[in-house]
Amino acid sequence: MTFGSFDSICNRTALPLCSVVGSVNQTSYFNRGIVPECYARSVELANTMIFQIGTAFVHFGSLIIMLIIIYNVRAKYTAIGRTEMLFFYYIVIGLIISSLVVDCGVSPPSSTSYAYFVAVQLGFAGSVCISILYNGLLCFQFWEDGTRTSMWTVRLLSACWFFINFIVSLVTFKSWNTSLDGRHTEALFVISYVINAIFIAAYLFSQLILVIFALRSFWSFGAIALGTFFFVAGQLITYQFSEKICEGASHYIDGLFFGSACNTFALMMVYKYWDMITEDDLEFSVANVEHGVAAFGVDDEKRASTIFN
Repeated sequence: MTFGSFDSICNRTALPLCSVVGSVNQTSYFNRGIVPECYARSVELANTMIFQIGTAFVHFGSLIIMLIIIYNVRAKYTAIGRTEMLFFYYIVIGLIISSLVVDCGVSPPSSTSYAYFVAVQLGFAGSVCISILYNGLLCFQFWEDGTRTSMWTVRLLSACWFFINFIVSLVTFKSWNTSLDGRHTEALFVISYVINAIFIAAYLFSQLILVIFALRSFWSFGAIALGTFFFVAGQLITYQFSEKICEGASHYIDGLFFGSACNTFALMMVYKYWDMITEDDLEFSVANVEHGVAAFGVDDEKRASTIFN
């Protein structure tokens, strides 16, 4: 497998982008797309074809869990990095919805809009990666959290990285450039996989430094370790064992089902870790509830809580 090629990956896993990149070889029956060896069967419901029905249930469950997490984050009025963490989970909601659209056939792979939705999914995935890194660096208190400067910084970084992922993906899928087309996916691979992986690795490394040298909390370390385990397990299941799972489950589910579930658990552990390392002034929080400070949209406030108590 050459660097940047999705041939080997798409032969094992039914990723959404596999339907809009170049075929395996020049003599392939399909002009576009790489068909995996095994993929979850579709289900017809009310004259509508639904793909990845098992993964769809995982996505719906993830949406409910993320909404519960957002509610809990909003309740921690004085916690450090509260508004930035809320913004992170808002992006996660966007990623889950876009994944639901492309995984389950809301926009069929044969439609002209499918490539745009896959590009949006990859854009949200990039925004999630850079946003979580920003939240990780925020815990070191190099700058004040919750301020307009901090919020606009994370918004602009996330928006810029979203559009970079979106544009590169779309140009590759639509073959608008001879150096970026369905058969030349090196740029797409580097931006959507390599750089995003670096962002996540940098977040994990920064949090390990924080936990070991500043907090000295074994419980927090356990949360990070458990979240890392779920994330790595999800990637391995999705990209290495999807075909075996699909064959063993008689095509009812494949690696995307377990990969999506593991990613949900990893996101839950991100919240649990953040909840462990942040403090909330209960008296101040109760006072805010009584005076209605928790109104939706009021998120750019300045708090004096600290993580190094």
